[in-house]
Amino acid sequence: MKFTKMHGIGNDYIYVNAIEEKVENPSELSKSLSKYHFGVGADGLVLIMESEVADFRMRMFNPDGTEAEMCGNASRCVAKYVYEKGLTNKTNFTIETGAGIKNVWLHLADGDVETVTIDMGEPVLKPSLIPTILTDAEPVLMQKLTNDNGEYLVNCVSMGNPHCVIFREGIALIDIKKEGAAIECHPAFPNKTNVEFAEVIDSNTIKMRVWERGTGETLACGTGACATLVAARLNGLCDSKVTLKLLGGDLQIEWNEADNHIYMTGAAVTIFEGRVND
Repeated sequence: MKFTKMHGIGNDYIYVNAIEEKVENPSELSKSLSKYHFGVGADGLVLIMESEVADFRMRMFNPDGTEAEMCGNASRCVAKYVYEKGLTNKTNFTIETGAGIKNVWLHLADGDVETVTIDMGEPVLKPSLIPTILTDAEPVLMQKLTNDNGEYLVNCVSMGNPHCVIFREGIALIDIKKEGAAIECHPAFPNKTNVEFAEVIDSNTIKMRVWERGTGETLACGTGACATLVAARLNGLCDSKVTLKLLGGDLQIEWNEADNHIYMTGAAVTIFEGRVND
């Protein structure tokens, strides 16, 4: 089976053209290929497929085999893949995801895709739809959550997948494996949750670390960056357009007041291509 390894600011996945390749059990394939030392090594597996409702469809699987609804960084890589592989000649097209249909715009340099903008849609703020049972208040802002590690003030947003955003200074010193894993599996989140620790630098700049549900700490998370901007904006901590500084690089995130949609712009990079045996 042919595959392409790509990353969006360090969020790396294994991409397979499932229009041509037959993938019998993507969950088990993701578990085996995502292992470092024993597989390709990645944050998961992404299948690029035909769609009946959009130009393309993507399915993504975490290293533990669970299927995720959406990943902004992976979506940018899918957009780059289909254009540079000649599957489309359009620079504005749609991708079907588990979190709905996303519009994408390619920004080219010398014929190659340099950056991609994605319409991430409207943030979901209703607790039952995020989902969280922490509170009935909408939006879920600065609500107390307690576990064995202590007490947190959390902000909950869905960008097609659940996020729990915590604002704190000195995020570089956080034991994110200990704290992130405990919050991910907290009973307040019926479907578990992604966890973002965010540090506001100024009104246009936020630093962030992310613990991804089913994966662990990753260098970047596009939906997490969007959720962090939403939480920060609702708490009056930033402007509507912000640079999110993640471990793997920067994302430009804008909450457009005219249509209430979140727009994310960032890089997409091809690392290498290869084949794996059945």
